[in-house]
Amino acid sequence: MIIKTGIIPRVAFEIFGIEVYWYAILIVSAMVLGLVWFKIHDRRFGIKFDDILDFALFVIPISIICARLYYVVFSLDYFIDNPAEIFQIKNGGLAIYGGIIGGVITIAIIGKIKKIKILDITDFIAPVLALAQSIGRWGNYINIEAYGYETNIPIKMEIIENGVVKYVHPTFLYESIGTFAIFIILAILSKKRKFSGEITYIYIICYSFIRFIIEGLRTDSLMFFNCRISQILSLVLFIVFSIILIYNKNKYKHMSNWVEKRRWKVGQNIDKYSFFVDEYSKNMVFYIYTNETSTHSEEGVMVIC
Repeated sequence: MIIKTGIIPRVAFEIFGIEVYWYAILIVSAMVLGLVWFKIHDRRFGIKFDDILDFALFVIPISIICARLYYVVFSLDYFIDNPAEIFQIKNGGLAIYGGIIGGVITIAIIGKIKKIKILDITDFIAPVLALAQSIGRWGNYINIEAYGYETNIPIKMEIIENGVVKYVHPTFLYESIGTFAIFIILAILSKKRKFSGEITYIYIICYSFIRFIIEGLRTDSLMFFNCRISQILSLVLFIVFSIILIYNKNKYKHMSNWVEKRRWKVGQNIDKYSFFVDEYSKNMVFYIYTNETSTHSEEGVMVIC
């Protein structure tokens, strides 16, 4: 199967002489779907929808700015010669890792102000982020960018460079399918989240694995001393967060056994339990939910150990 390019024009339509690009429409569509997801599942992690809107108000624009800044910094030679193009994001050039870094920092700051656990927020956002990436990658297809090396595999993308027809890896499609699969996995796992940060860690591990492979196929990788920046970062994130996930799973297993042995002390049937490390006291705080307490409520029997 050959994926043709140039079929869809970059400009979707005009409003009062202002061009509206498909790239922008895809980004906005992803945001809207994200808000719908948040509205449907806002009780899952005890986070109010109004708080999500407050986060979105700051996180979305800052993430876009940081995604562009990341791209510009690692393509500095080009933008020094073409400074007017720094703000031309309609042509693409948004680095996802830059957006994630900017978003996490913003979430951490606002989370501190609102006194909401940061990992609860990122767990809530992770599935939506994966879905947004899956949608956003089609902007690369429309802009005819972020494609791979020439290939003869059955599924390939047709491009024209300097009047020459080439068939290349449709890396946008690989990542779109991969991140959609991550979304499905996280959406399922989030229903049975065992501890704060679990969904976040799994997202980072899965995405860094996919990105490491796909980045090796791309022709437009951001480079630093002849090394692909995204591949290095993906490898580091995969190793670090795999260790963190394994450590927390073992800790959860230990704490689960602790609760099971103390059921009689609670005096009721335990319906659900979760734990986290208090950021201030550094104590392990355990929330035990009984079948007499709503699992959608933050109330429960709190045990500090």
